[in-house]
Amino acid sequence: MVQTVTAADTAVAPPQDDAIHPRRVRRAHSALRLFRRPGFTLATVFVAFVIVAAFAPTLFTSADPYATEPAQRLREPSAAHLFGTDDVGRDLWARTLYGSELTVRAALIAIGIALCAGLVFGVVSGFFGGRVDAVVMRGIDVQLAIPGLLLALAIVTALGFGTVPVAIAVGVGTVPGFARTTRAEVLRVKTLPYVEAARAGGAGWPRVLIRHILPNSWGPVSGLAVLEFGTAIISVAALSFLGFGAAPPRAEWGSLIAGGRNYLLTAPWVSLLPGAMVVVTVLSLNHIAKTLQQVRR
Repeated sequence: MVQTVTAADTAVAPPQDDAIHPRRVRRAHSALRLFRRPGFTLATVFVAFVIVAAFAPTLFTSADPYATEPAQRLREPSAAHLFGTDDVGRDLWARTLYGSELTVRAALIAIGIALCAGLVFGVVSGFFGGRVDAVVMRGIDVQLAIPGLLLALAIVTALGFGTVPVAIAVGVGTVPGFARTTRAEVLRVKTLPYVEAARAGGAGWPRVLIRHILPNSWGPVSGLAVLEFGTAIISVAALSFLGFGAAPPRAEWGSLIAGGRNYLLTAPWVSLLPGAMVVVTVLSLNHIAKTLQQVRR
């Protein structure tokens, strides 16, 4: 008697250990290749330092970021003050580390909002198609027509000043990129043979979406999240520079840069060193995203 193997059997059959093991080996080899690149390793270490400093700044400084010493105002960088002091004698290294707390957290909130909303819009648009796709994408196109920073300014003006309103404003302005990327990946993945095999085997669309489409659409979206994290840091710092962030004396990277703009000739480190922290962080994130994209190809 000949046993017939149906498409349903092949679709729902659990993966064997001999199939999982090579996949894990490939992932381990990919990780090793990544960290053999000095640029990627340095960028990852620096970004990790910034994130740890944002949540535990006391690990890297014991100075009080709000303690003023008029006798020490506008001191140059030294062993006692790595980034020098500002116009009222506060330690700039401590203020930069504590400023990363608000800036990085606001950027993480913004990316979380953009990622969740973008995934929902992109999946709905790409999965259902037709009129749903047309309506969702036209709304995304309208939002794309408005410059992101201008949209964020309008939103934060309506919500009020503060770190959370700035994070919400930046997150809303970042949604279109995630929505369009997710839609493109969903459109690509849902036509692949294994998705059609799962459907032929009797799997419902919710199961196909959760088990097959979403996991295989995540790669480019995760790379975009790393890239947009750097963009969100710039946007949060820009809004803080304009005065929409946390109220003084709370430190943010943007407000630190703004605080030294009157001393660019006499004490340039007051603005330049916090600005350099922003630049290096964003360049590191861009390098990580670019390297991940190259490896994925």
